[in-house]
Amino acid sequence: MSDLIILSAADLAHKLAEKEVSAVEVTEAHLARIDQVDPDVHAFLHVDRDGALASAKAIDDQRANGQTLPVLAGVPLGLKDILATKGLPTTCGSKILEGWKPPYDATVVTKLRNAGIIILGKTNMDEFAMGSSTEHSAYGPTRNPWDLSRIPGGSGGGSSACLAAFEAPLAIGTDTGGSIRQPASVTGTVGVKPTYGGVSRYGAVALASSLDQIGPCARTVLDTALLHSVIAGHDPMDSTSINAPVPDVIAAAKLGDIKGMTIGVVKEISGDGFQAGVKQRFDEAVALLEGLGANVVEVSCPNFPYALAAYYLILPSECSSNLAKFDGIRFGMRTGDDGNHSVEQVMSLTRAAGFGDEVIRRIILGTYALSAGYYDAYYGQAQKVRTLIAQDFAKAFAQVDVLISPTAPTTAFKIGEKLDDPLAMYLNDVATIPLNLAGLPGMSLPIGLAPEDGLPVGLQIMAPAMADDRLYNVGAALERALLSQWGAPLLNSAPELAGA
Repeated sequence: MSDLIILSAADLAHKLAEKEVSAVEVTEAHLARIDQVDPDVHAFLHVDRDGALASAKAIDDQRANGQTLPVLAGVPLGLKDILATKGLPTTCGSKILEGWKPPYDATVVTKLRNAGIIILGKTNMDEFAMGSSTEHSAYGPTRNPWDLSRIPGGSGGGSSACLAAFEAPLAIGTDTGGSIRQPASVTGTVGVKPTYGGVSRYGAVALASSLDQIGPCARTVLDTALLHSVIAGHDPMDSTSINAPVPDVIAAAKLGDIKGMTIGVVKEISGDGFQAGVKQRFDEAVALLEGLGANVVEVSCPNFPYALAAYYLILPSECSSNLAKFDGIRFGMRTGDDGNHSVEQVMSLTRAAGFGDEVIRRIILGTYALSAGYYDAYYGQAQKVRTLIAQDFAKAFAQVDVLISPTAPTTAFKIGEKLDDPLAMYLNDVATIPLNLAGLPGMSLPIGLAPEDGLPVGLQIMAPAMADDRLYNVGAALERALLSQWGAPLLNSAPELAGA
């Protein structure tokens, strides 16, 4: 394994700035790693080798000419295939968009390019971000580098796996109900869902518009903060974008001082259904936080148990509307256009051929929930529960600075284990969904390995709206304490590809 690929993004940025290594050398090292391990991991759907090397050479030329470049210029990244990328395939993990190349870049992609970050390619995902395991990709599952027989989380399993397999030091994900945080948890990486509206969604293919949020993924808290600062900020192209200063997440990640903070443990996110090893590592992390000077208290959020049911009415309802544009008429796949079928028949044939089972399941559920006679009984009631959950958060944050919980109820499960049981699959998001319903920021960071299976466990930190910096302050403090125990980043312990 090349020494370059195991460095953090911050360390790579320093070496690049000091001209100890070139952007081309860094990019070539990561492309070689992709060639070596991605046939087994399948983190990438498309690798833009020529584009990445051209971008790296341009960075090297600018640096040689004495130009002052952004901090992360020359650092490589994996991009979730839900973001429009000009001239590159953007499939959302679906056959219905196979081969589609957008004519424009998403705002986040534009910001990445302007920062000089090298986009290696597009990462695998559950089709249209519907899933908790990346098994619902039309192009095959991604595998967890800790154990290739297990899932890397979902829907952004490609982004988390490329980090854990050292194919990239940075990645971008999207989080609708936990699709950044849950993959981070099961792969031993760091993932952040920013405040809703804190990062522009323009150019991200919508799943559920009131829940979706783009966010940064990396292997350390500081790297995640550096990427967060690049992609965050107001965008007039996104009507939900917040026109306010971006919290200073980099300073918070460098601070890592929680003395005197009050941290709340959410009573309702634990207990039945949580793996014993997950609870053990979480309890140990709580003790560490107390040892760092935080005041840890238990907080009750009584409406959280209803979040899962509310979410799986709101999300399908919104996705049934958002996915109506994929009809075989405007762009993407078209089936049955042989002169013997009406427009309606072409639409029906295209959707039947292009959408996978999970997408069809959710469209049907959402269409039913929005139908006449059922809207008030289902969708309307779910929105009322959403309000109650937001009120629970407001009451909790009147008492504490941040909330914490396990990120996921279990470690990574076997590929195929829950594929035929949608309800069991949905339960993987039980701890992460409340934040999306309330539009609040959250982070998952690794806190150790479950003793029964040796797989990563994640801790979730939750903060009030636009207090994203609190996530990084607490995360950095905990990460520092854990690193002193481990002696090295957790990923160095990975038994398979991550430690190869």
